[in-house]
Amino acid sequence: MNGIPRPLRFCLITTFYPPYHFGGDAVFIHRLANELARRGHHVEVIHCLDSYFALGGRQPSQPYENHPNVIPHGLKSGWGILSPLTTLETGIPFFKRRRIKQILSAGFDVIHYHNISLVGGPKILQYGRAIKLYTPHDYWLVCPTHLLFRFNREPCARRTCFACTLFHRRPPQGWRYSGMLRRAVKHIDAFLGLTEFAQTIHQREGLSLPFVHLPSFLPPEETEGGAGQGRRSKPADQPYFLYVGRLEKPKGAQTLIPLFQRYSKAQLWIAGTGNDEHHLRRMAKGSANIRFLGHLAYAELRPLYTNALALIVPSLCYEIAPLVIVEAAFHKTPVIVRNLGAARELVTELGGGMVYDTESELVTAMDRLCLDPSLRDELGRRSHAACREKWSAETHMSRYLSLIAEIASKRGIVL
Repeated sequence: MNGIPRPLRFCLITTFYPPYHFGGDAVFIHRLANELARRGHHVEVIHCLDSYFALGGRQPSQPYENHPNVIPHGLKSGWGILSPLTTLETGIPFFKRRRIKQILSAGFDVIHYHNISLVGGPKILQYGRAIKLYTPHDYWLVCPTHLLFRFNREPCARRTCFACTLFHRRPPQGWRYSGMLRRAVKHIDAFLGLTEFAQTIHQREGLSLPFVHLPSFLPPEETEGGAGQGRRSKPADQPYFLYVGRLEKPKGAQTLIPLFQRYSKAQLWIAGTGNDEHHLRRMAKGSANIRFLGHLAYAELRPLYTNALALIVPSLCYEIAPLVIVEAAFHKTPVIVRNLGAARELVTELGGGMVYDTESELVTAMDRLCLDPSLRDELGRRSHAACREKWSAETHMSRYLSLIAEIASKRGIVL
């Protein structure tokens, strides 16, 4: 078992966990928890219901199933929004501290932190005794707004954190101006970078951490039955390009709408929801070439990936590791990404996509895929092969468990 002689006890700590979530980070954590459970490990997940509902989350209509070995703890206090707000401002889980410590007192071999800004802040990194891992899914460690998207306009190249925080209507977060974070991260044995880009940005921002590059993965049951066809299994009436993601300004969907209002060779299908959805629908009003599909579960996205000419990722911010790129690749679907953040790194490693800087370059890439089906198939086959080699559950779990065994050996811990 990759140097692990027995089933281990894991605790994953994150602000959001399906079905109480908004994006790909929580989906990844759900996949990790259940893949560990399927391999015989015991997994408990601490997440924050107060945060989900405080940020506008509705009672989920689509349930997520968990393996019997996975026990979620959805934390909810009588203080409602005040609980995550206090944690955000102080860096301490005041209203949930007792319950978190109670769960951790059961004893775990590994505590794996993910997005912890609202569930625990830096202080939670000190709780519990175990091998401790941390996967950053955004830039919370170095950016009060998590995005490094300056004044909601452009990638951050010059830090004006206090003013930018107020612009984003976030509390000042006074703990960031103390040594609290630098003390807290010393409790972590390894930071798991989903891309090399994630490590580079954290170092650029002055936080040198023990990073280990460990790409994400898709479980076997989510890559079978359609992922291996290599062609559109049921062609749509009209060829289309696909956008999948949150409808927020940093994600860049608004940059595609004017283009597709003029583009006649294929449609744009938009899967997702978010704060900008109404604005985007107004932008696209009257355009028969643009379809809004709303939020879709992964099972519903699978045929959309398979049938699309390509997935377009137009993000305007420094994405850490867009999971949709890997999902598309597993379905032999090419990807066209903006030359920004980790998207270029992923496309280069997958070998199954194109990169653009300008709208004209995007149109050129789209035209090539519209006019040359063999190019689409070749890019799809190439990325699918790379996924099976580097982004499979087997590859991820092997490296993940080997890292834990290595840390245990260095620390003299008997697993």
